[in-house]
Amino acid sequence: MIEIGHVVRRYGSFAAVDDVSFRVEPGEVLGLLGHNGAGKTTLMKMLTGYLEPTAGTIQVDGIEIGAGEQERRAIQSKIGYLPENCPVWPEMSVVEYLDFQAALHGVAPERRVAAVGAAIERTALRDRAQAPIQTLSRGYRQRVGVAQAILHEPGIVILDEPTSGLDPTQILHMRELIRDLGKNATVIVSTHILQEVEAICERVVILRSGRKVLDTRLDELQKGARLLVTIDKPEGTALPVLQKIAGVGAAKLDSTHDGRWRYVLEAGPELAPAVGAAVVQAGFALHALTPERRDLETVFAELNRADASAQAPAQASPSANEEANHVA
Repeated sequence: MIEIGHVVRRYGSFAAVDDVSFRVEPGEVLGLLGHNGAGKTTLMKMLTGYLEPTAGTIQVDGIEIGAGEQERRAIQSKIGYLPENCPVWPEMSVVEYLDFQAALHGVAPERRVAAVGAAIERTALRDRAQAPIQTLSRGYRQRVGVAQAILHEPGIVILDEPTSGLDPTQILHMRELIRDLGKNATVIVSTHILQEVEAICERVVILRSGRKVLDTRLDELQKGARLLVTIDKPEGTALPVLQKIAGVGAAKLDSTHDGRWRYVLEAGPELAPAVGAAVVQAGFALHALTPERRDLETVFAELNRADASAQAPAQASPSANEEANHVA
């Protein structure tokens, strides 16, 4: 189990990670999602003991990062880590490099051949096993990076942008590998690609500007079903009618355009007939009535809109602009 409590990582006055807290349970496949610069890589470096938090705590199986060198090494022995740009020795062959990494991971000499062979099989590197790493494409180098991360059969696997540089076939293979890893290990995947999280993860934590803005299971997203209804009446006239419909949890204005108002109703698609009937009975013109597509892309777009709205007043404020210029 991994527990992150109010973690902060600062570089001078800049907070790359700012008061982030969440838990990762054994056996979970967690997606760490965010734009480039959101703080994902910094957080992963702290999880793996390569950086220490400025404030807050990180515990892995009850061992706290930063408690001491012995504790840090104990944590790292439990983790397989693929950094965003995995360092490799280009003059080594794949087999030589993985054998060297197995020794660094503490794999016993009598087990190294089997461990290297298993990692090569799982990452589909058999036909490149004897090739010098410097001759490999970026996609194959990425596979070598994953192979070194799983050599010692760790209980926790942390992968930073694991599909970066892979072609479509390689991406599908990587997804299958991550699902397979999730059967026996806790897996954390960092990415800025929505589709990767939806394809392989059970849960997602979204970071923005170093802060956590969402933490949810993907199957929970579907439970927030909503209906979108577009009519010819403004809020004062429409909301009293919409909010009285049996089964509708709440109603609010979403947008307006060319004399049409679109409202969001907290209601499942099964209530569409009742909503349509109520609108017509009230004498409103019904232009559209559709269930909202509720997935990670939708939620991510909502968070972007909310973030833009929150920043708008600050951008209009002279004092805020002065402060921004000072920081720059």
